Amino acid sequence: MTIRAVVIGAGHYLPKRVVENAEFEGKIDTDDEWIRSRSGIERRHFVSEGETTSTMATAAALAALKDAGKTAADVDAIILATSTADLTFPSAATMVQAQLGMERGFAFDIQAVCAGFIFALANANALIASGQVKRVLIIGAETFSKIIDWTDRTTSVLFGDGAGALLLEAQEGDGTSKDRGILSTDLNSDGRLHDLLFADGGVSTGTTGYVRMQGNQVFRHAVEKLAATATTAMERAGIESSDIDWIVPHQANIRIIQGTAKKLNLPIEQVVVTVQDHGNTSAASIPLALSVGQERGQIKKGDLLVTEAIGGGLAWGAVVLRW
Repeated sequence: MTIRAVVIGAGHYLPKRVVENAEFEGKIDTDDEWIRSRSGIERRHFVSEGETTSTMATAAALAALKDAGKTAADVDAIILATSTADLTFPSAATMVQAQLGMERGFAFDIQAVCAGFIFALANANALIASGQVKRVLIIGAETFSKIIDWTDRTTSVLFGDGAGALLLEAQEGDGTSKDRGILSTDLNSDGRLHDLLFADGGVSTGTTGYVRMQGNQVFRHAVEKLAATATTAMERAGIESSDIDWIVPHQANIRIIQGTAKKLNLPIEQVVVTVQDHGNTSAASIPLALSVGQERGQIKKGDLLVTEAIGGGLAWGAVVLRW
């Protein structure tokens, strides 16, 4: 018998404010065609007044709980992946815990930028496999619109706000790749590549700072590292590309998504793509894509998925799971 962390609910939240590419025209040197051709992005969502990372995370969590037919009382822990918590401390996860009315268990944030949800999945899996918890609510939520330099056309058009959530539950499996749940994980980081993607603010500067990125270098590392980590995770799970039903990648750039799928010998038709409607929502992009993919009817119970992401740090990783 093997204990697996099985997805029993998925949900997401997107702010009502939709920002089309055309809104950037006249403000910076760009246009709709330039943005689409380089990123695949057509629109994104930005928070309105009163919306924060924790309020979006709570809305996504409630949607996931509803999908699972559970309540906050059934949850043992919350892991929130974010780089844009409401405050320096306490964690946004404890704010979500309070907003859900959850009076027991524990909650904490995890910070690996765009790879954050992969790291959260791996940590939730470890907590469940060790027997420490039965159900974990994992959330990715970001308000990147608050850390954008609106004079920088290379970054300002890429990011959006939103949140996605999964509820994982401990269930028994046979210990084979036919089990439902998380089958394998692979996590990596290389702090020497810090300057390729970072925010130039924090405690040391006394400012929130803005996103800074060397786009060409990030692209080069992304395709190579995402394909490699996905391959490692598949090998650990004992599966091959031909077994995969869906790739659910970090939604950063359509060219990275296409390049990674090609390296994995999978057609774009087997990739869940939401970047055109959401932009890059950092740690929120994978749970958003998973929830939207389920909502669209693409992802079904029993499907075998590979999900992978890379972000500032650089940090990257992949998870193989059966839905």
